[in-house]
Amino acid sequence: MLKTLDMSDNQLTGTIPSSLGKLKNLNYLKLNNNSLSGVLPDSLASIDGFALVDLSFNNLSGPLPKISARTFIIAGNPMICGNNSGDKCSSVSLDPLSYPPDDLKTQPQQGIGKSHHIATICGVTVGSVAFIAFVVGILLWWRHRRNQQIFFDVNDQYDPEVCLGHLKQYAFKELRAATNNFNSKNILGEGGYGIVYKGYLRDGSVVAVKRLKDYNAVGGEIQFQTEVEVISLAVHRNLLRLIGFCTTESERLLVYPYMPNGSVASQLREHINAKPALDWSRRKRVALGTARGLLYLHEQCDPKIIHRDVKASNVLLDEYFEAIVGDFGLAKLLDHRESHVTTAVRGTVGHIAPEYLSTGQSSEKTDVFGFGVLLVELVTGQKALDFGRVANQKGGVLDWVKKLHQEKQLGVMVDKDLGSSYDGVELEEMVQLALLCTQYHPSHRPRMSEVIRMLEGEPGLAERWEASQSNVDTPKSVSSELLPPKYVDFAAADESSLGLEAMELSGPR
Repeated sequence: MLKTLDMSDNQLTGTIPSSLGKLKNLNYLKLNNNSLSGVLPDSLASIDGFALVDLSFNNLSGPLPKISARTFIIAGNPMICGNNSGDKCSSVSLDPLSYPPDDLKTQPQQGIGKSHHIATICGVTVGSVAFIAFVVGILLWWRHRRNQQIFFDVNDQYDPEVCLGHLKQYAFKELRAATNNFNSKNILGEGGYGIVYKGYLRDGSVVAVKRLKDYNAVGGEIQFQTEVEVISLAVHRNLLRLIGFCTTESERLLVYPYMPNGSVASQLREHINAKPALDWSRRKRVALGTARGLLYLHEQCDPKIIHRDVKASNVLLDEYFEAIVGDFGLAKLLDHRESHVTTAVRGTVGHIAPEYLSTGQSSEKTDVFGFGVLLVELVTGQKALDFGRVANQKGGVLDWVKKLHQEKQLGVMVDKDLGSSYDGVELEEMVQLALLCTQYHPSHRPRMSEVIRMLEGEPGLAERWEASQSNVDTPKSVSSELLPPKYVDFAAADESSLGLEAMELSGPR
């Protein structure tokens, strides 16, 4: 969708074609400093989203249509006569050329004037055709260019707010100033595609600025386009809202609200007045808020979105400790007609569903698996790949929790920072739900809508748990080509051994 059309200072002639009114998404129209003539087409009044219309210093004439624009510049067109077709326009000639003096209006001169008038009409016609051809050429060039780079640089003299839906496009110098020239003291975290800085905008608001690195490399530009286009479509109380972006020839930056309480991963290890920052009540709220955010991505977005890297460090906390699902760098659009999508495997080891790890096929159930691992982190206070932090712990945390649940030793797995400040019944329910979500077969895992109902205490968890015990849910029950290498130990592998890139945004952003 074309949003900016700038053909100023191009010595254009002819009339402005009415077909411009078909560009309904046009925000900026600049045709100033040309030799355009004739009346303004009424079709321009049908465009509602104009931020700037500059038609100054042409030879335009006649009445003005009611163009809706925040800034409308028409100076330098002396034959323009207002915004109505009343008496003021009745004596105005639509011919941009001046007539000869009265003492030269003899009969022979009238013949010359008639020939001149015909020549003028021919010139206007040819100019109009050339102008339309030029516009068509611009549109064709723009469509081809969009496939390579869909964004344009923002001139530092302008600060437009209408660029991509409700997003704001920032000038690079503004974000550079906001982060104190991207000072290392303002770093909040670093992920596989860039560094996140704390920034202070001119209006006093605090933001998190994600500066993408190697955007020209494979995945970098895809990362940018995915975050800008996809996140702007996902608006929910429990999803991180994208405020805006910046693009130059050498930079790609994303701007988010600053989350003062950091991530769940960081708060699990923090204390307030010698008490854990996340008590049991807050951990339950984090689980429910995260589930609601994921449900929105899976069932209320069109097309649906798969996060593919659900983990504690990607769930942020606002000033009220409400869970905010962030980092859609691995998000993948999925049409409702498809059940899964095959991509390059990217994510954080220990949180990756086995079918995604082995085949590259992801679905909503991939996120359900990651959510189950998040529940384990909330219960134990440990990372998914923590080994041997607790006596008699063997293997990854998920295997350890499964073993303790079978042995009915739930108290052993609880985060020591909680002490005895938790509800035993709620603990057992959360562990059962975590194990349901992390079953090997995707079809055996609940949907996020079912997860939310279970977290809200609706009946059905106990029955679902009993039914799960009759399922043959081990890697041996599937064909060998679907098995991940050394599946039993897949959570124990480090990122480098699998060639995966951990997308970590620890700390507030």
